Amino acid sequence: MPLVTPSIERIQPYQPGTPIEQVAEKLGFAASDVVKLASNENPLGPSPVAMAAAARELERVHRYPDSESPSLRAALAKRLGVAVEEVVVSNGSNELLELLVRTFCAGGEHVVFGEPAFVVYRLACLAQGVPHTAVPLDAGYVHDLPAMAQAIRPDTRLVFIANPNNPTGTYVARRELERFLRTVPPEVIVVLDEAYIEYADAPDYPDGLALRSVHPRLVAVRTFSKIYGLAGLRVGYAVMPAELAGYIHRVRAPFNVNSIAQAAGAAALDDGAHVARTRALNLEEKAFVSARLERLGVRVVPSQANFLLVDVGRPARDLYDALLQHGVIVRTVPPLPSMARVTIGTRPENERFLAALQTVLG
Repeated sequence: MPLVTPSIERIQPYQPGTPIEQVAEKLGFAASDVVKLASNENPLGPSPVAMAAAARELERVHRYPDSESPSLRAALAKRLGVAVEEVVVSNGSNELLELLVRTFCAGGEHVVFGEPAFVVYRLACLAQGVPHTAVPLDAGYVHDLPAMAQAIRPDTRLVFIANPNNPTGTYVARRELERFLRTVPPEVIVVLDEAYIEYADAPDYPDGLALRSVHPRLVAVRTFSKIYGLAGLRVGYAVMPAELAGYIHRVRAPFNVNSIAQAAGAAALDDGAHVARTRALNLEEKAFVSARLERLGVRVVPSQANFLLVDVGRPARDLYDALLQHGVIVRTVPPLPSMARVTIGTRPENERFLAALQTVLG
């Protein structure tokens, strides 16, 4: 008798960005000399306001956290203009994506997502043995919404749309998204994964919360890991109809968000200055890096996130290995063998990457 199901047997474990310490130890660098541009982290670090709140909470870590995360949910509800009952918080947005599959596809219902997109959609389906259809992106590396609509079956329960998309940085515009939402059957849950929403600046970029009246079962998933700089604390959230939220609460683990993350997340919402600095830095440095890459003859996919997808015209795994020798960590994109994903860092970090890339490309 097999030890696991065939779908679990097929899972390739999630591969995070290579840690700085691992590269430093392997190649003999000082950790401070390694530049990590692989995991779309905030190069300015966490919000100082959030860290002060986290430090205060450390004095109470002998107590269990509040399992309902009331302060954080209330802060989010007030900031977003929604009801507290519509807010769910989680151990990073990853947990929410997995919970949506576990909760609403336990009977083997079908899931649709784009590809390449965030790999957790596929992993969550495989872990639960859920049938799924991965719809290729269009020629511009954007979610092909008409093709995704055609992939919806009578047994489809979930559709995942990453907007902006990871790993491409592309986005679906408001008009196209509204058209798609109107064609989706009302019983299908549409999940907008908006992890990078705070970085988007396109005039026609759609805020998922503004579209909730277009489709009755729309879920917007977001995170504190990116622009708020709290990736290590693992805290994400979603806004969804209260009925759906109630079912998620039945399935999620008790105490799924630790007390330090709850306190830091609530405080980070009030640190608008940190968000503004991060957003301004990203816009300036993304333009700088894009221009320099194009001068090097490297194709750059336009991005609404804090990273760039670049086509280096050769096996990206070889480029990754060569850049490591210069103390620079980027990310390969296995479905796109000649492409790498590069996080936007500070100016010194970006210049270090560009100099190393120029050397590697010859």
